[in-house]
Amino acid sequence: MRAIARVHSDFPSKFGVPRQSGLVEDLTSTLVFEPEFRSEDALRGLEGFSHLWLVWVFHQAAQRDWSPTVRPPRLGGNARMGVFATRSPFRPNPIALSAVRLDGVERTEAWGTVLRLRGADLVDGTPVLDVKPYLPYADCVPDALGGFAAAPAAPALAVDIPPDLLERVPPERRRALLGVLAQDPRPRYQKDPDRVYGFGFAGLEVRFSVADGVLTVWEIMEDL
Repeated sequence: MRAIARVHSDFPSKFGVPRQSGLVEDLTSTLVFEPEFRSEDALRGLEGFSHLWLVWVFHQAAQRDWSPTVRPPRLGGNARMGVFATRSPFRPNPIALSAVRLDGVERTEAWGTVLRLRGADLVDGTPVLDVKPYLPYADCVPDALGGFAAAPAAPALAVDIPPDLLERVPPERRRALLGVLAQDPRPRYQKDPDRVYGFGFAGLEVRFSVADGVLTVWEIMEDL
């Protein structure tokens, strides 16, 4: 397998990335093809689809021997499930699958034709192995069962950002940041109300704490 493209997103590391695609629709990213795959013919007809499947690699997952069970975040990290019943990055083959909205097919001078995406759950630089169109009649199964993750986790937190800090975020990124914070980006097993967390987003470092169901942002600064 070889990467055909890489994703450019606002997340330099996996902390803060939504736990599934589509949870924060306001997140934007760009799929840039590797030079040998920058063929407009390869994308002919793609603009007629609203959503895509991305097949990609958990390139930031720690390398280790695989385990038959893992601790899913959905269960608070307190229960073990079979690795093949989860979407954990710690798998025999670190391959992932995400459904994303296609926001546009755009010709650029620097990168050739790129794909503008919404709702992706990928770290900046993620290698993509394949792009496939999402087919509603085949890929959507209305009566499918979702096991222990049958419904998406609702935004869990109220978000408090002082206006002067929010102004440091580019206007076109503010709704996306608020959506990411409302989803509670902390690891599920960390609940210390006095702990200050931080993660990179759109070239910024966002620092926050959580207490009594409210996420309070304390600082937003340039990420050095």
